[in-house]
Amino acid sequence: MPKDAAVEEFAGLVRALKARDGRSYEALGRRLSVSASTLHRYCSGATVPEKFAVVDRLALLCGADEEERRALEAAWTEADRARRRAASPAPTPVPAVSAAPESNPEPSAPEPGPGPAPDPTAPDPTAPEAPRARPRRGAPAPLLVAAAVALVVLALAAALLGHPTRTASAPAPASTAPGRTAAPLPFTWSIGSQLWEGGCGHTYLVDRAPRAVAPPPVAADSGAWAGTHGAVHGGEALVRITVQGRSPSDAVVLHALHVRVVDRAAPLPWNAYRMDNGCGGAVTPRHFAVDLDRPRPLARPVDGLDASGAEVRKIPAVSFPYKVTSSDPEELLVSARTAGCDCRWYLELEWSAGGRTGTVRITDGGKPFRTSGTRGRPAYVHDSAEGRWITDSDSGQTG
Repeated sequence: MPKDAAVEEFAGLVRALKARDGRSYEALGRRLSVSASTLHRYCSGATVPEKFAVVDRLALLCGADEEERRALEAAWTEADRARRRAASPAPTPVPAVSAAPESNPEPSAPEPGPGPAPDPTAPDPTAPEAPRARPRRGAPAPLLVAAAVALVVLALAAALLGHPTRTASAPAPASTAPGRTAAPLPFTWSIGSQLWEGGCGHTYLVDRAPRAVAPPPVAADSGAWAGTHGAVHGGEALVRITVQGRSPSDAVVLHALHVRVVDRAAPLPWNAYRMDNGCGGAVTPRHFAVDLDRPRPLARPVDGLDASGAEVRKIPAVSFPYKVTSSDPEELLVSARTAGCDCRWYLELEWSAGGRTGTVRITDGGKPFRTSGTRGRPAYVHDSAEGRWITDSDSGQTG
């Protein structure tokens, strides 16, 4: 039995998400708490999940933005309706059968009148012909109803085909992946999103009073501290991307790094907590600077500085392209700053290898990175001697 068009359209969107992420069914299934075979059935269209929540988690895990998630939910809604129709096809003919007897009482009511007068005098052959004529007259009712139902289904299918084509244009990779499984990426990547400048200088925005905020952690424990406090990067977020090829000889070429801001809001009205009380590193690594306050932010290569020796030495910035192999990985450091917004953003990394090209979306565990300005917010540093947070003016810092 051919798949419903809405189900196929939904499965195509799910396949596109998986292809874009690049992870296996097993790896994604573990993150979603479903089996690899279940996720495969979603991608092939053999099964439509009963609830959208699992698909929404997949979309977030694969870095889908709000518009893509809305399109995916609309496609799932139509596919779920199709699944429900396919699961209960019998109920549609039932009203037709019940409708036929209700239309027949009209002829059956006059039946007692003509029955006694003409029928007894008529020869026997006419009696069988009358019941034969009635089924012929009653038969078109279910046939017409069935035809009407078929027309409705066809019209609905046409409508479903027409609707998703507007939203399916974004995840076009599904059309390039006719197989059930997409080829894996020729490289691996990982991120560090809780980095501090020089290993000690960073600011977090936290929606808590100072007495409810724990002392600053060591840099290695910053992720757990930020998660516990619901902290957001204040003013600047440092993201380190580590890219490594899978082959020692076949290099992967990294062509460009793009910045996509998916949401802008007013800076958070929270307190700012500084993780240091004066800190400076001897080495400022080369990095890509991003001004999130610009309408279309760019990742601009910036020189680094090494002041660890007798003379300050410049570390020249390196622009794209880069080449990576399994034995020669690359680290890309991104410094994203903002003064005027609460920005949610992600990165896109363009690559090519062995005749293939693609773009990988770099997110913070499936969610956009988040950075908010700190201008005008109360700023606190931690007084280790007294074991409490104090204001900049109390600490003697200028802010």
